[in-house]
Amino acid sequence: MSDDHILSQAEVESLLSSMDTGVSAALSREVEEKSRPKQKISPYDFKRPERVGKEQMRALQSLHEGFGRNFGASMSALLRTMVDVKLTSVDQLTFSEFVFGLENPTCFVLLDADPLKGNLILDINPAILFPMIDRMLGGGKESSITLRRPLTEIERRLVQRIITLFLEEMANSWENVIQLDLSVVRIESNPQLVSIVPPNEVIVLIGFELSMQGVRGMLNLCIPYNSIERFSSTLVANSWQGYGRGHSTDETRAHIAVEMENSEVEVVVSLANSRITTSELLGLRVGDIITTEHDVKTPLSLLVGGHTKYLGRPGAIKGKKAIQIEEVVFPIDRPKPNKTHNVKEARENGGGQTSDGK
Repeated sequence: MSDDHILSQAEVESLLSSMDTGVSAALSREVEEKSRPKQKISPYDFKRPERVGKEQMRALQSLHEGFGRNFGASMSALLRTMVDVKLTSVDQLTFSEFVFGLENPTCFVLLDADPLKGNLILDINPAILFPMIDRMLGGGKESSITLRRPLTEIERRLVQRIITLFLEEMANSWENVIQLDLSVVRIESNPQLVSIVPPNEVIVLIGFELSMQGVRGMLNLCIPYNSIERFSSTLVANSWQGYGRGHSTDETRAHIAVEMENSEVEVVVSLANSRITTSELLGLRVGDIITTEHDVKTPLSLLVGGHTKYLGRPGAIKGKKAIQIEEVVFPIDRPKPNKTHNVKEARENGGGQTSDGK
């Protein structure tokens, strides 16, 4: 080996130093990676897309909690025994998962809910359905044997009474969101024979547990998401409201009137409307006169909050421009009184002489 390939002592020390530095850097990177907190990765299943938001799910939960209480009271009155209806779950899953999780045979009710698109499904588990039928036929407190068979025609007519109560309470619970016109399309015993949406379509499954005289069973309501998609914003906006619609009283109306007395509104007087060309507009100078079709004897419109509320005559008071109200303009859907409104009556309705301070 020639002398040109022999390393000097300084070069050897430099190489050793760089090797130590590289090893230290690699070690520091390894320690840093181990000490760095791991990011939580949430798996996403494309077969089960999460289309329903959390706010919508909470709104549906609040809505049907009240429904469960009301439906339980109605069922207790029908069966003359205590029936407890408890909301157990509000989940979103695919339609195929919902169907495959049901028993066969079962009570599978296809519902029409106008103006919602498509159909809804009500499933009543036979474990609780047959004891309720037995109670309606005069059965006592003794527990009956759970049957696994399709319903007979007589049993279908008895179940229709239970479904009618369900639909009435459901319409009352949803009235703050939308007025539903619910009706039964048909009743099936085999859930595999009914397909309201594609198998992979997302549905909202609302589950209730019914208990009566020691017997328990599930009642499931299946709502396709595409049925309530148009009303999702309304559903969230009305989620804070109560389950019943209250009525106004004299005290509430008086309280609202007091609160509105000091409210500020925009008052504008419309003098006239006219059309001119762009060239005429550009050519306007101080002192020019714009002619309109508005007759000088015709009253002017006084707009409150952008709506025509009064008619009046222009004038002046204490050196300021003003308008004297002569007539109250009533909405089209509100009948106008027979007597003529004079200035005094207009003032009693909130009118008077309004100075043009704006």
